[in-house]
Amino acid sequence: MADDSITSAPVDAAETAAPTPNNSDSGSEHSKPKPWFKRLSLTTWIFIALILGVLAGLALQGSPEIADTYIKPFGTIFLNLIKMIVVPLVLFSIIAGVVSLDDVKKVGAIGGKTVLFYLATTACAVTLGLVFANLMNVGAGYTMPTGELSYEATEPPSLIDTIVNMFPSNFFQPMADATMLQVIVIAVVFGFGMIAAGKKAKPVIDICNAMSDVCIAIMRGIILVAPFGVFGLICPVIASNGIDVLRPLLWLIVVAYVAMIVQILLVYSGIIKIFARMNPLKFLKGEMPVMGFAFASASSVGTLPINMECTEKMGVSKEVTSFVLPLGATINMDGTAIYQGVCAIFIAQVFGIDLSIGQQLTIVMTAVLASIGTAGVPGSGMIMLAMVLQSVGLPVEGVALVAGVDRILDMMRTTVNVTGDAAVATCVDAMQKRAAARRARKAEKLAKAA
Repeated sequence: MADDSITSAPVDAAETAAPTPNNSDSGSEHSKPKPWFKRLSLTTWIFIALILGVLAGLALQGSPEIADTYIKPFGTIFLNLIKMIVVPLVLFSIIAGVVSLDDVKKVGAIGGKTVLFYLATTACAVTLGLVFANLMNVGAGYTMPTGELSYEATEPPSLIDTIVNMFPSNFFQPMADATMLQVIVIAVVFGFGMIAAGKKAKPVIDICNAMSDVCIAIMRGIILVAPFGVFGLICPVIASNGIDVLRPLLWLIVVAYVAMIVQILLVYSGIIKIFARMNPLKFLKGEMPVMGFAFASASSVGTLPINMECTEKMGVSKEVTSFVLPLGATINMDGTAIYQGVCAIFIAQVFGIDLSIGQQLTIVMTAVLASIGTAGVPGSGMIMLAMVLQSVGLPVEGVALVAGVDRILDMMRTTVNVTGDAAVATCVDAMQKRAAARRARKAEKLAKAA
């Protein structure tokens, strides 16, 4: 996404010197370097905006209402634009992706690999969270009084209700409510229907492909103003939750961030190296714009358009990105799983409760299942944390301990979530391409033998 703004190699120093009298006007124009601000990539601008937003937030700590009143609206407008395009983008891109596969078995193969990868990486994530929380003694020495804590737990849906709720009774309601899992189901069902209808569905397929291209064009236009959105999103967070609120819970944040960074550097880099056979540094460099925006917005679904753009630039096919990434934005919550593991140990230690190995294994299983039902919107992990605490008998009131820094944790866990989506999409795409190459070689051998 960001590389488009780096258009050419640096011009030779001799050419950038004062033009000779023999140079024509057109030659002077070609040798004239671009202004510095045009040479910076969008990635660089996003991180500049992130740093400026942090600095501005620190400067406005005494008057957070200024940031909320005059700066936050820029971030809200940008996020609203992203949310506006996400539903049609997911709907039409998944329909186009399913139809492009032209085979229900192929859809099943990609879907099966994707779900297995997501479940495996989520299990690794929550295990890492528990390991680091225990090793680094996340709740040791915490002195905040717990007598007056209160948190109203929202009843999480049962497994049966989650499955039933995946299938909408109305075509338009999931679009209006942005219920992404139902939107994905609608898209897959209509994609299968178009495959089954054959040639008769061609006009509808053409419309869906055209609408997918239109949504991508709109998305690219919105992404161009991402630095302004990032600045508007991060500044009020820092202004309202400055250093003072972070100080008592700083160790919790450090442990969670360390576990999440290890998830990216160890788990994702490992599967990229093994299954995609790609240099992990190349992958991480390509994901930098996605990470920057995810950190600022704390929304997996909001980051989806940028993630699709960046993974396709790294060579992942559109048919895989249009299916795997929207699914991941809805059900793959590795960062949230780490957060749940670390916070469960933190709350247990604060209340003086020792969790057995069996209870911690229960946390792993509950967090993996809970991550599937976690919506890709800011703050949704709080409900699932309450569910995890209840599964091992920890007091749900402990959620109030981490509520004050939930936004700070949410930014990093969203970064992990979207990076995991891209890693799985890259691996699935590489495996599909290798399988296709093997089939082609086999067909060639059979043709020669015949």
